[in-house]
Parts: sequence; C-alpha cells; structure tokens
Amino acid sequence: MLLDVANSTLVIVDVQEKLAPVIHQRDQLIARMRWLGEIAHELDVCTLVTEQYPKGLGISVDDLSAVIENARVVEKLHFSAWQEPMFKDVITQQGKKQVVLMGMEAHVCILQTAHDLKQAGYHVFVVEDAVGSRRESDKQTALARLRQLDIHIVSSEMVAYEWLHQSGTDTFRHITKNWIRG
Repeated sequence: MLLDVANSTLVIVDVQEKLAPVIHQRDQLIARMRWLGEIAHELDVCTLVTEQYPKGLGISVDDLSAVIENARVVEKLHFSAWQEPMFKDVITQQGKKQVVLMGMEAHVCILQTAHDLKQAGYHVFVVEDAVGSRRESDKQTALARLRQLDIHIVSSEMVAYEWLHQSGTDTFRHITKNWIRG
C-alpha cells in the first residue's frame, strides 16, 4: 500500500527536552522529523504532536518549533497515544485512515501507538530514519516487532515521494527545490 497525501495524518511522538538528549543519533533523527514535518505542512497533511508527561519530560524540542506551530499538540500519560481520549478524538474526527509515525522511543511509545492504531483499523507507517531509542538495539528490536505486526516500515523520503505521487507539477518542483536536493 502506498501513502496518499489526502488520506494521511503525520504524528510526531514525544520528542521532548529531557528525553531527546539521551536518544541515539538524536540530531539526525530530529533533522529528518523536521524535514518531513515541513513537507507535510507544505502539502496540507494534518500533523499531531504528542508530549508524554510534559511536567516531567518538558515540552517538544526547539528544533521542531516551526513544525509544531502548525500542529495540534496532545499531552499524554499512556505510552500508546491511542489510549488518550483527546488523541483518539482528533484522529477519529479527521477521518483519514493512514497514520505516519515518527518520534521517540521506538520500542515504547512508537511501538505501542502503532500497535493500537493498527488494531483500531488504521494503516500505520513508521518512519525508520525518524524514530529513535536510547539504545540502537531497542530501536532495531522495535522495528523487527513492528514488521511482525504488519506495520509498514518506511523512510522519510519514501513518505515524501508517495505524498507527491508524480513529478512535473508545481508542487513537485516546489518541494524538490526546497527540500529534496541531490
């Protein structure tokens, strides 16, 4: 199944001040999240941001502030965002059946959210180069388990090109000129 820009929601999970510094390869991961989040905004893909217990873990990192200003932020206590009534309400009201997940931590909140969304009937896509954990082994174990659950594992560039769908359009030229370079 390919992603359809008109049927997609982007969810950025728990990229917070006190969690991000301990994540393996955090700078590269946050850069990919920002990149895909900016493209999502350009293509009018609804973006949700979750923050796990912000009183303890802080708010989302400054590096994502431009993306977050165009997103809906949902606080959560459950590891699975789907278990939070506000998150569930927002996703349900959108009526879009494809959910693209990126964020932290792959083996906890990403895994549990992906599982629950799939169980609820959504097509879930986890962006491999935009999810992280404190230990690389936890991330790899999570990706393996997600594959076993028939969750789609994709790259950020795969998402962008599937959303674009074709070349030769003004939108394609704009996105490739500003975000996709050689």
